[in-house]
Amino acid sequence: MRSASGNGFDSSDSFAVSGAAEGTTRLHDIPPSITPSHGDDSHLLSRIASPADVKALAPNELAELCREIRTTLLAYGHQHGGHIGSNLGMVEATVALHRVFDSPRDRIVFDVSHQSYVHKMLTGRAAAYLDPDRFSEVTGFTNPDESEHDQFVLGHTGTSISLACGLAKTRDMEGPNSGIGNVIAVIGDGSLSSAIAFEGLNNAAEQGGNLIIIVNDNEMSIAEDHGGMYGTLARLRATGGKGGPNLFMAFGLDYRYVEAGNDVFALIEAFEQVKDTDHPVVVHIHTRKGLGLPPAKESAEARD
Repeated sequence: MRSASGNGFDSSDSFAVSGAAEGTTRLHDIPPSITPSHGDDSHLLSRIASPADVKALAPNELAELCREIRTTLLAYGHQHGGHIGSNLGMVEATVALHRVFDSPRDRIVFDVSHQSYVHKMLTGRAAAYLDPDRFSEVTGFTNPDESEHDQFVLGHTGTSISLACGLAKTRDMEGPNSGIGNVIAVIGDGSLSSAIAFEGLNNAAEQGGNLIIIVNDNEMSIAEDHGGMYGTLARLRATGGKGGPNLFMAFGLDYRYVEAGNDVFALIEAFEQVKDTDHPVVVHIHTRKGLGLPPAKESAEARD
């Protein structure tokens, strides 16, 4: 269900429901570097005008930036609604993407793109999440009319890998004049079960060349994941990416696993290892949807 404001509000992924879905997440279980605070202390985030500013931060400032982003998402969700749970789980991954890669030359394609709020904050649109008077300046999905860092107008599941294949093919056919560097698709485990996502994996393996597929595995779709594919992902998580059968390697794709999918430094290291790869590679990251949200019951008690 989308709101009239065009911000892609989906009650299944809203502020309150994400907290209920992530009922095991409690603030005292979260490292201090990513624990949300209260009040306006977005002194780093408010200074981020482009990915170059993310690159310019000292390493010890990255965790603080992630904390400020998470605080901003929580406040934005309270005041405006939106796809908050999925974005909370992608904070560190998105910061790491813009720390390592060089958008817009390096093209980042978000599947569905409902989890692109952090990406928007880091590409010159932070004020649209910090200032309630400017909430209407951004949509809930990527949009090239908003920024050169957004590749497509999206909103449908499963398309990112195929779209990334098209960008990579354009780059390989046109050469340096294409203006395209690394091509990165970001897809969640919920979207991965769609037929077009499997088509994308199949085409990526056949096509070859630089293509990075980041699988954001938070063990959830809109609700719980169901289907035979998810047992395979569970075995990979349980074995640190070493268990079989490996769905991605079966397609002929290179594969890396990152258990600490909400550790910005682990993600930076993983992304640096695959940057400028000459072949398709899957980076499977294990994240927690709604990280930073208290359970809905605790939220209700806090409001009483």
